Amino acid sequence: MIHTKLDVWKRSMDLVTLIYKLTDSLPDKEKYGLVSQINRAAVSIPTNIAEGSARGSSKEYIRFLDIATASATELDTLLKIAERLKYAQTSQLISESLTPIQKMLYKQKQALRKRFED
Repeated sequence: MIHTKLDVWKRSMDLVTLIYKLTDSLPDKEKYGLVSQINRAAVSIPTNIAEGSARGSSKEYIRFLDIATASATELDTLLKIAERLKYAQTSQLISESLTPIQKMLYKQKQALRKRFED
């Protein structure tokens, strides 16, 4: 299981834990709305990294990293919505946990694309 050795996967798994703790504190009325969407977007990041790393080609792996990146961008937006609604302070979580993962995903894709082109 190569994905368990990837720093980006490890950090995204840590992020999932932080996100679940955060969403536990959101209002009950958001359980099937914002909470569900936030949790799904967070879980999608490490699961797509894992699935992509198990694929047989760099091209497929990049596709799954693109999906993980899209999920990270969705999560960023959802966290900002939660903050705008004054449900939670999310800016520190974004800057310290999510943004570094987004940068790592970008670098991983760039490295794979370079290898794919060579």
